[in-house]
Amino acid sequence: LQISMIEIDPKIEEKVILVGICPQGQSIEKIEEYLDELAFLAETAGGITVKSFIQKMERPDHSFFVGSGKVKEIKEAADFYDASTIIFDEELSPVQQRNLEEELKLKIIDRTSLILDIFAARAKTAQAKTQVELAQMQYLLPRLKGLWTHLERQRGGIGMRGPGEKEIETDRRVIKDKIALLKDQLKKLDSQNQTMRKTRGQMVRTALVGYTNVGKSTIMNLIAKSDILAENKLFATLDTTVRKVVIENVPFLLSDTVGFIRKLPHNLIESFKTTLDEACESDIILHVIDASHESFHEQIEVVNTTLAELGAQHITTLMIFNKMDAYRDKYLDKFLPEETKNELMEEFKKSLTAQFNHKTVFISATNKENIDEFRQTLVMMVQDMYHKRYPYMVNFYS
Repeated sequence: LQISMIEIDPKIEEKVILVGICPQGQSIEKIEEYLDELAFLAETAGGITVKSFIQKMERPDHSFFVGSGKVKEIKEAADFYDASTIIFDEELSPVQQRNLEEELKLKIIDRTSLILDIFAARAKTAQAKTQVELAQMQYLLPRLKGLWTHLERQRGGIGMRGPGEKEIETDRRVIKDKIALLKDQLKKLDSQNQTMRKTRGQMVRTALVGYTNVGKSTIMNLIAKSDILAENKLFATLDTTVRKVVIENVPFLLSDTVGFIRKLPHNLIESFKTTLDEACESDIILHVIDASHESFHEQIEVVNTTLAELGAQHITTLMIFNKMDAYRDKYLDKFLPEETKNELMEEFKKSLTAQFNHKTVFISATNKENIDEFRQTLVMMVQDMYHKRYPYMVNFYS
């Protein structure tokens, strides 16, 4: 990729450079798509991407993640664009991060630390803040040595190396103690949440899940008539929100959960299992998909894999293909006759319905397109769940 001039928004202070590798068997186009998502993450965190690098490698370099020649190119681009941060699309080892910082003299972060930064900025409740802090501590623990590089220049001094080593060990103990404390706090919060869930009685519970930025919060606002933050940024919602909904005299609970993402850090999945319990303990999962996204099949796989890790893969699911208006605008020629467009859309819907072993609906939450069918399908599924669980109340929710 050649360096070229681009316009920079002066309002955004932090200019970032993205770096990824293309292993054998993977296409450059797919890696570029991954870096586009990384750029969206960087934008959500408050930065702007000025340059991207992709290197074809079978596996990451042990010392620098990329080759030494590519490191020099990155340095030249950083000087050219006055970039202050280099973001890698994989998790860096402590050695790789330390070597890159020494070589480039710039801030080096990886995908995991970027996501943690966004989560930290968006956490509002005590539970979300505790979960994010736990994930941060777990990420920090193996990287402590790199934070003590300021002692290296003193290594030759008498009596300096020992205290440095001791101080690192002290910090390790402090962080381990903090991790234990945060886990205890999460257990207490989880216990409180379980008590709250028990008090919700016998109502059917539904949970919105999906890849981040697919429109879950917009659907939540539409169905529950609530006021949840919905914006075109990743992880707009961190905290689970539960609302009681009544449609056609049929009551049920609807919850919104944190969006999933490709290569979500494992310690984040572990930390957020408490929040995702709303999905695991639901009776019906509402899996929202952005139909206009080029890789929505891969996003579906990411969500299904994460749900399987949480043990929620067998829950009754309604697949909601959202943003159908954006799909039409993006993939159908505007000069096509309306009848032809409708035929193509029907073929697209039939194809997707046949691919998945779940009920499907196709909507546009923003334009309120096909919302009535979505509501009716959801009500029928909720009624069916009531009939299965409480057959003696068969006429109550009919």
